[in-house]
Amino acid sequence: MTVAPGLSAVAPDDRIEEWLSADLDHWCRRVVQRHFHPETGSPYWLRRAAELPFDPRDITRYEELTELGPLTLDTLRTGDPGDLVPRAVPRPLAGRVWESGGTTGTPCRVFYTPDMVRHRGLWRRWSFVTEGFQEGRSWLQATPTGPHLIGNGVWEAAELFAGQVYAIDMDPRWVKRLIRAGRLADVGDYTTHLLEQIADVLGPGRVSYLNTTPALFQALRQRHPELVAGLEGVRLSGTQITPAMYHTFRESLGGGICGISYGNTFGNAASLPVAPDAGLIGYVPNYPQVTMAVVRKDDWTTPVDYGAVGQVRLTVLHEDLFLPNILERDQAVRLRTEHWPCDGVANVRPLQETSSAPEGLY
Repeated sequence: MTVAPGLSAVAPDDRIEEWLSADLDHWCRRVVQRHFHPETGSPYWLRRAAELPFDPRDITRYEELTELGPLTLDTLRTGDPGDLVPRAVPRPLAGRVWESGGTTGTPCRVFYTPDMVRHRGLWRRWSFVTEGFQEGRSWLQATPTGPHLIGNGVWEAAELFAGQVYAIDMDPRWVKRLIRAGRLADVGDYTTHLLEQIADVLGPGRVSYLNTTPALFQALRQRHPELVAGLEGVRLSGTQITPAMYHTFRESLGGGICGISYGNTFGNAASLPVAPDAGLIGYVPNYPQVTMAVVRKDDWTTPVDYGAVGQVRLTVLHEDLFLPNILERDQAVRLRTEHWPCDGVANVRPLQETSSAPEGLY
């Protein structure tokens, strides 16, 4: 396995086992102490600490993070991403600033240290393995590019999964702008532009696996069913996919692998195995750095019962990035997991269906 410069070469499976055995309360204390350290903490959280009526370093359990309140997305839209990184990380910071899709306004921005990139990459590799993808195959990365973290899948498939990776150009914000303006003919033209890029790579039969979004795969399946049938598998990364869509996609692959994940720039979750007649698609977060709770829509501090629907609350507990209590614009079923150290989520979909915030090709 090739490892990016400066990153630890600990065996991937050993690292995953280490993370899954972590005690969440202990991990929470470790992250809180790091970000609120008076001398080496993160500038943003030290400023917040001065405004709080208590010492955040007294937080000892994961459940107590609610005392910090929800993190507003404006913090990630207008602030310096480097201010969220502890000063324990040497300055000047060197790395990528990644952005959200910008569906609900100005994009949110976060800085990823090499350790954070590695964490996400190893979980992606784990999901590839558990879903049945084989190392050393060729991939086409047909996802948003530029500032979008999902485009880093090129590195994940190539460096961590020994793959040869092709890619296309894709700007999802342009599609969303066209939709808002009612320029549906232009949306169709842009979709055709993307499908032509995909078909150009898939046509000769040199690619085994496709990594794309559910919406774009749906368009590909309808326009070029023969190209989909020729794939050995597809990996779908996006904000939502229904059980009906999943089963349709599996049929179009003719027995090929259909792996899926849920998440965004801040945190991701991998899907659990989906039974042929399943009515639920469940996901487990990249523990312990990412956790997801399903909470009441009228009280973000209170989880709903297992099996009930509520709003997704995301908490990011990286050593180098602390984002507690992000209230997502998604709703989901709270999922009890038998072999995972935290709750999962299932059947994710938008909290409110509205034409003012279209998902476009996500």
